Amino acid sequence: MSGRGREGEAPAEPRGNGLAGASPSQSGLTNCELLLWIKGRDLRVSIGNCQTSLTELGRPSWNPRPRTHRRRLPDLASELNYMNSRMTICATIMVLAAFPVAAQTINGAGATFPYPIYSKWFYEYHKSNPGVTINYQSVGSGAGIAQYKAGTVDFGATDAPLSDSEQASMPQPTLHIPTVAGAEIMAYNVPGVGRGLKLSGDVIAGIYLGRITNWSDPRIVKQNPGVRLPASNITVVHRSDGSGTSYIYTNYLAAVSPEWRDKVGIGKTVNWPIGIGGKGNEGVAGLVKNSPGTIGYVELAYAVQNKLHYGPIRNRSGNYVEASIASTTEAANAAGPRMQKDIRVSIVDGPGKNTYPIAGFTYLLVSKTPRNAAKSMALVKFLHWAMGPGQQMAEGLLYAPLPRSVVSLNEKALAQVKLGGK
Repeated sequence: MSGRGREGEAPAEPRGNGLAGASPSQSGLTNCELLLWIKGRDLRVSIGNCQTSLTELGRPSWNPRPRTHRRRLPDLASELNYMNSRMTICATIMVLAAFPVAAQTINGAGATFPYPIYSKWFYEYHKSNPGVTINYQSVGSGAGIAQYKAGTVDFGATDAPLSDSEQASMPQPTLHIPTVAGAEIMAYNVPGVGRGLKLSGDVIAGIYLGRITNWSDPRIVKQNPGVRLPASNITVVHRSDGSGTSYIYTNYLAAVSPEWRDKVGIGKTVNWPIGIGGKGNEGVAGLVKNSPGTIGYVELAYAVQNKLHYGPIRNRSGNYVEASIASTTEAANAAGPRMQKDIRVSIVDGPGKNTYPIAGFTYLLVSKTPRNAAKSMALVKFLHWAMGPGQQMAEGLLYAPLPRSVVSLNEKALAQVKLGGK
């Protein structure tokens, strides 16, 4: 998203009586273009060295040269709830115009689950917006939440949405912005066994409860006829740090196993009945890759990157489904109606014959009342980009793009961000 017009074109000169009554020189603006995302369509508005009346937004009388707009505003009117949306869009333009683009460094920390897509986003966004640098520490959801709460980073990242009590303890009102959905697979290293080992929820829970301790256990053999499973011990691998990946995984185990729900429970950290710990998705992946006899849960992209073996998991409908973009999207889409009431949802063990059962959304934590207005505006602009072009990069890294309904919820949430804590 560039701050310049098309090569060889001068910015359009929309008609009006000035930006909130001020001339470009008074407002301190230079030539720039703002790209707003409205229901998946980008709307290019030229501001600077021209005078634009905000009150004319959306009215047929406001008709700048169409070559600088991918769609004219009147064409979008039928797709918007005009009366509810006009003030939000006007306010967005007014705020963006009030803060000219300046070099900003934004710091974040948290989940390892989405790190592959986040690192891609931050790199690509910086290429087209060289004045904005986003630094991200992939330290786990628990550490990211702690750093966000302490105010040492500008945003946190977590696969485990804040509980009501956690949200109430935050020093500032906090928004949850889901970014993508992803799948967790059961990676294993069993000598002589390749990809495709089938597992059901009760067997997975039995392994992590220490009830199933050998790869030749009849409950595993029964699900995998024709597979020669060795009579060797199973070594369980889990996360050693506070982890949103663990939150999703223990949520799944609690859904499929009453014993797990009652004895161990759900959390970013739990008292694991058995096993060894690895730090981050990369730590668990490394232990499984290098240790025969192991099994562990990791995000799909890490499994593919490390060439780990994994197989289909039996879902609620009784079908064995492999983790994929399509099967994760099935899980994400099923949650859409619930997210209208509360965006903090679990999508494990979801309905649908083609739904992958160990999946979850990952979230960014963003302050509604940030202290640094310019930095906050740079972050909000990035998040609008992430809801548009960024979503198109998700599938290439094995994440499921957000359902359109969830993107709309994010756009409404971002409009609530207030500058300067006011």
